[in-house]
Amino acid sequence: MCRLFGMHAGKTPVRATFWLLTAPDSLAQQSRREADGFGIGTFTPDGSPSVDKAPIAAYEDIQYAQAARELESTTFLAHVRYASTGGDTDVNTHPFVQDNRLLAHNGVVEDLDKLNDRLRQLEVYHLVRGETDSERLFALITGAARVNGGDVEAAIVSTLAWIAQNLRLYALNIILTTATELWAVRYPDTHPLYVLQQGPQDMLEDQHSNRISLRSDQLREDKRSAVMVATEKMDSNPNWRLLDSGEMLHVDSALHVQRSFPLPHHPQHLITLADLDPVAAASQHPLKAG
Repeated sequence: MCRLFGMHAGKTPVRATFWLLTAPDSLAQQSRREADGFGIGTFTPDGSPSVDKAPIAAYEDIQYAQAARELESTTFLAHVRYASTGGDTDVNTHPFVQDNRLLAHNGVVEDLDKLNDRLRQLEVYHLVRGETDSERLFALITGAARVNGGDVEAAIVSTLAWIAQNLRLYALNIILTTATELWAVRYPDTHPLYVLQQGPQDMLEDQHSNRISLRSDQLREDKRSAVMVATEKMDSNPNWRLLDSGEMLHVDSALHVQRSFPLPHHPQHLITLADLDPVAAASQHPLKAG
């Protein structure tokens, strides 16, 4: 399954070194069929998004995939892709950029013909450059935000509620960032998504999972706080919390975290792993939450 990581560091940009590890646990055997791309999204001082991504597998260029990147931003969004829809191309690689926002997604949304019709109704189908369900759901959020005057949270809620009501859905975990805000949704409880509200006393020398890791000397040395959202617990900090099914988080520039449960308790057309085609099913290996 895809790996997500988002971080909000507050009002002042911080430097962070990311190591994107596209290799699964058994690199030699698994990376040839599962590592389909990776990307890191940040924001420049003027609020413009910047994305560094590549549609490569770990076995093709392990050094490049694991290279440390010195980046500076207030918010960060990283993704390691195990493709379920769309080929290994740059346009299918997360995170996606629309209207100065970034989004990465983990899961599967089906009935793309219905989703395309909805995008045409909102006159945002032209935003879709690739083949993925992820980029399409992002375009639907963007279209809703354009209609409602730019209320991103309301656009996320209306979009995911529409998908839950009208499309076949296996999992829909997303992280959406701007230069000043971060939203995360876990829906339903198919895949895990964790949050950590981390104070200066919690900063460790190295924080790492086997897919994505982060080290920020500046956060630690300047005694800065941060909020992190990730598919996996990135370190041994006991304060990582598993989001509930249907939970939405919003983190503002002051690092205030708000929880809400705006989505239907159960998707109308929830499907199982057995309902997916072989390619999609192979991409959705579950992680044990806890």
